[in-house]
Amino acid sequence: MLASRVRPCASQLQRYIQPLQTYSTAVGKSYEHIKVSTPRTGVALSAIVPCCYGNDTQRANGYAVELHRPKALNALFTPLILELNEALKTLDKDSTIGAMVLTGSHKAFAAGADIKEMATKEFADAYGNDFIESWSELPNTIKKPVISAVNGHALGGGCELAMMCDIMYCSEKANLGQPEIKLGIIPGAGGSQRLTRAIGKSKAMELILTGKNFSGREAYDWGLAARVFETPEQCVDGALDTAETIASYSKIAVKACKEVVNKSQDLGIREGVEFERRVFHGLFGSEDQKIGMKAFAEKKKAEWKHR
Repeated sequence: MLASRVRPCASQLQRYIQPLQTYSTAVGKSYEHIKVSTPRTGVALSAIVPCCYGNDTQRANGYAVELHRPKALNALFTPLILELNEALKTLDKDSTIGAMVLTGSHKAFAAGADIKEMATKEFADAYGNDFIESWSELPNTIKKPVISAVNGHALGGGCELAMMCDIMYCSEKANLGQPEIKLGIIPGAGGSQRLTRAIGKSKAMELILTGKNFSGREAYDWGLAARVFETPEQCVDGALDTAETIASYSKIAVKACKEVVNKSQDLGIREGVEFERRVFHGLFGSEDQKIGMKAFAEKKKAEWKHR
């Protein structure tokens, strides 16, 4: 497996660990299942921490770096999702943050949902309590761009979580898929919808009906991932680079860009173009539009006011 061959050295880990501690203190909140850092100006990095089982996980300064139970790698369950939702909403309201990166470990972005949480549920419980509805808050409520940096396993709910992000980056040997058919169920957090929109009905149908996994390279070749990288380190760095670029622009324009692109998924082309034009017109009422065009004409760097 890729993660067993490519392991971060101490200096590479420290690069992310120290900011995690600093930012966690800054927001007055520390999480059990995720870690949050600001490794670049205006960029927040959220790392899903592998679930801990006894002494199976070795830690460096509180950051999980090695897990010896592959079947439990970053398994998603409600407590983790609730923490993630809380952190993303906090970052979304933070005026110093312009973009976010969501990642896991080198071994797993998130290797699926925790089957133990759902195995004994009955229909009345799952349907009556809207089980996993909270898993879709990222695409439904977060206004700032979120980039998923996918390494290792991203299966079932993990694949769905990666696809919920606005941009997906993968390392070549990332292992993605929607294998729910093997459990006698279907994807439940948008997998059938987002995968089909991204790669087409025939290919998505094949993957969902067979439960076959696919690589990060295939995700890129099929148009699901925006970029593919040779190593996990390059994948995370690439995501941070892009997030840093996005964070350097007017936050009001970035918010509008995300809104109009997402609207294209809900509207026909005519209605979508009309919506885009209305938002375009609206930006002429922003201070940043005046700043950006004046700076361009004067060949200067724009100093955004974000209003």
